[in-house]
Amino acid sequence: MGKSVHNDVLDAALNIIKNNGTRLCVCSTAPTTYAEATSTYKLAIKTIADTDYTGPEDDTSGRKLAVNAASGLTVDASDDAEHIAICDSANEKLLYVTTCTLQALTSGNTVNVPAWDISISDPS
Repeated sequence: MGKSVHNDVLDAALNIIKNNGTRLCVCSTAPTTYAEATSTYKLAIKTIADTDYTGPEDDTSGRKLAVNAASGLTVDASDDAEHIAICDSANEKLLYVTTCTLQALTSGNTVNVPAWDISISDPS
């Protein structure tokens, strides 16, 4: 018998991010905690809502949640941006971390974060 999972199961994981991910943080290093994402390694931060996401919906090999583009985030510290984190500010949880294109940021400037996807693959 092959492996399978219902879309509702994958969507449940993605909906936790969509319904609770209220901070998008641009970070200099991969954070492992809420405090690191929102303070220690934070270069820029934006408050977001469930309307800043699209999906969950079908992906080529599973399900995906699109994170809409965020523009004009104020840069709070000068360093290289290497990671993007999504955090739950109400519960102080780090929900998701991914890499981004390396970019040198300067305090006082702004940064744009392009749209990107969080994907969960079907079992294989």
